[in-house]
Amino acid sequence: MVARRHPWRWVGVGAVLVLLAMFVHGLATNPGWDWPTFFQFFATRTIFAALWVTVQLTVYGTVLGFVLGAVLASMRLSSSPFLQLVAWGYIWAFRSIPLIVQLLFWFNIAYLYKELSLGIPFGPEFVHFSTNDLFGPLGAAVLGLALHQAAYAAEIIRGGIISVDAGQTEAAAALGIPKLRQFFRIVLPQAMRSILPNGANEVISLFKGTSIVSVMAIPELFYQVQVIYGRNSRVVPLLMVATVWYIVLTTLLSIVQYYVERRFARGTTR
Repeated sequence: MVARRHPWRWVGVGAVLVLLAMFVHGLATNPGWDWPTFFQFFATRTIFAALWVTVQLTVYGTVLGFVLGAVLASMRLSSSPFLQLVAWGYIWAFRSIPLIVQLLFWFNIAYLYKELSLGIPFGPEFVHFSTNDLFGPLGAAVLGLALHQAAYAAEIIRGGIISVDAGQTEAAAALGIPKLRQFFRIVLPQAMRSILPNGANEVISLFKGTSIVSVMAIPELFYQVQVIYGRNSRVVPLLMVATVWYIVLTTLLSIVQYYVERRFARGTTR
């Protein structure tokens, strides 16, 4: 038997390699990239501080978003029409409103409500506090990112749970396994194989999406880069600083995703 030849496949490979070589050559020889400026600012204390703020926003937004998303997913899967409607309404609202609008709303909450209070509804109020003291710009950004993320996380978690065949829980119930144990030992491990890829994509999108909080003057990575190139007019090398750091941390998140997925795939692949 003679293997089938694919000459056009090799032509495509050659074309891609030529384009890649041209791109690398341009990076090395085009003075517009200004690599000395790139290396000057790539590992400065200011950039590291901004990078830490970006990581904090990502971690807080992810944890709070997925915790709230799990609650919303359980509400959508409940047998109560009221809980289903509330969860659906939340998801519809926060997926419909642009993230930048949500962030600016929470950042300017004091414009609408100067004071919040605790007491009897439509009755006497016992505790008053100013919304200006409720949270600062970083708190508003975390709240906006978390509430926005929760709407997407809820659908990811719900989709993973309903992807598990109903026969699994029926068999577990027939064996007398309690419902809580059914969920954590049978349904959830199988659902995680569907949840993880989409969930990791959301985390990576949130990590890059934190750049939108620059409109609130929060000193995260993209905002700090803008401040620097606003002073020295070196736009391209400073944008490359942010780009490379985004690539580095996204790659690390992808590596973590690979090993977590491999762990939950045990017993399903050879």
